[in-house]
Amino acid sequence: MACTEPFIAYLSDQLAAIEHLVIKPMFGEYGIWADGKFFALICDDRLYIKPTAAGRQYIGPVTEAPPYNGAKNYFLIDEHLDDRQWLSQLVRITLAELPPPRPKKKTKT
Repeated sequence: MACTEPFIAYLSDQLAAIEHLVIKPMFGEYGIWADGKFFALICDDRLYIKPTAAGRQYIGPVTEAPPYNGAKNYFLIDEHLDDRQWLSQLVRITLAELPPPRPKKKTKT
């Protein structure tokens, strides 16, 4: 099952408080970035957030699962999708712990 446009729109709305949010197609599913940092995947209409120590502490008991075959485990977020404040706070906590994006390589002309 692939991601549906209504679910993508719903998550975009739920994460509206996150500045510089970008959701774009990636390998048949969707990736989510903010401030240039990749922090989540949407696969089969499910949200997967990159695991961090601070995120784990915020969530408490967490379900971890790979978003697709062969992937590392991510936090699978099912229970709090309807809670915008909780979800936005988790994203902020995750972004704060992730390293800055790598500078893009300059192309030769």
